[in-house]
Amino acid sequence: MDIYEGLLGDTPITASVLTMAELPELEALQAQVYAALPDKNTLQPLSTEEFQNILNGNGLMIGIYAEDLLIAFRALLDPKEDPEHLGKDCGLDDAQLSRVMYQEISNVSPDYRGHGLQRLMATIIMDAMDVERFDYVCATVKPYNIPSLKDKFAQQLVVKGLKLKYGGKLRYIFFKDLKNPSPTYTESIWISMGDTSGQQQLLKDGFVGTTLQKKDDDFIVLYEK
Repeated sequence: MDIYEGLLGDTPITASVLTMAELPELEALQAQVYAALPDKNTLQPLSTEEFQNILNGNGLMIGIYAEDLLIAFRALLDPKEDPEHLGKDCGLDDAQLSRVMYQEISNVSPDYRGHGLQRLMATIIMDAMDVERFDYVCATVKPYNIPSLKDKFAQQLVVKGLKLKYGGKLRYIFFKDLKNPSPTYTESIWISMGDTSGQQQLLKDGFVGTTLQKKDDDFIVLYEK
């Protein structure tokens, strides 16, 4: 089912909600993206079972097609009873956890990078999400995965945590309240992305990370409250 039509330069593209029928295309594109990564740690590929879980109704998967070729995809996941539920890391109580959707994997073919497809897919998939069913969005991103961090901040997700997740991997935990997406802040502090303990203290003190910028050879994160 097509949910978007547009142009990538002079190339017509469409966005579709994907089903189990597209699983081979999804896995082939993921393998292509993963093989081209200089740092394989920046992407945690989805297993066949994880793809099937989303495609069978526990979330939403969209794909971008250039003519008949799948060139990008993006996923949302309903985490159900996740034992490491990100909502808990973001301060939600148990009754609110069923209202959380995860932003999952996002892949763009190496041949089509630099055209803003990641951001386009973010807009399309969030517009397609059932906002009557879900109130909150959560996601995890590895520090210094700059494209993914920029993607989350552009969508007004904020950093609510920085901790070891999923077998000891350091991850930012992003959060957005869909009913109150633009809170106001009165204090702000810039801090190096590499200063893990400093950021964790700011988070403990009630700050949230709202954006980043490059400074000399480093990246710094703006924390506000």
